[in-house]
Amino acid sequence: MAGQAQYEELMRQFSAFGAVKREMGRILPSDCPAGSAAVLTLLARHGDMRMSKLSELLAVDMSVTSRHAAHLAERGWIDRSPDPADKRSRILHLTPAGLAQLEKLSRRTCELLAERLGDWSDEEVAQLTGLMARLRASFDDCRTAAPRVFEEITRTPANT
Repeated sequence: MAGQAQYEELMRQFSAFGAVKREMGRILPSDCPAGSAAVLTLLARHGDMRMSKLSELLAVDMSVTSRHAAHLAERGWIDRSPDPADKRSRILHLTPAGLAQLEKLSRRTCELLAERLGDWSDEEVAQLTGLMARLRASFDDCRTAAPRVFEEITRTPANT
């Protein structure tokens, strides 16, 4: 298992990764911020879904998801239709214009990555991708356990 010094260095690298995310955000068109791009990506990957499912996948409050959906619908990139099973709920799906926007975003992002990682080998890019996927999965696995872990950390001897 890694030691404290390794985890501290990892935390520093996470902080520095913010600069990478900001630069990637700068290539997005002004009418398609990162949250909107994430919604388009999830709809393309998972297909039509309820707002509640999208909110869960984004790991954000339903009000945030609703604002993203409204923004995308105004641009014609998604459609919101009543859920046949529950008329109070909406089903979101990509439109052809939304798919075209997503392809444009993907092209821009791939160009930036190819430029910045041009001196990396295919193996190094694959290794980074695999490790990032594993990291994400580790945190997804912990999402439901987080409150219990927090309780363990914050418990005082008097509470035990």
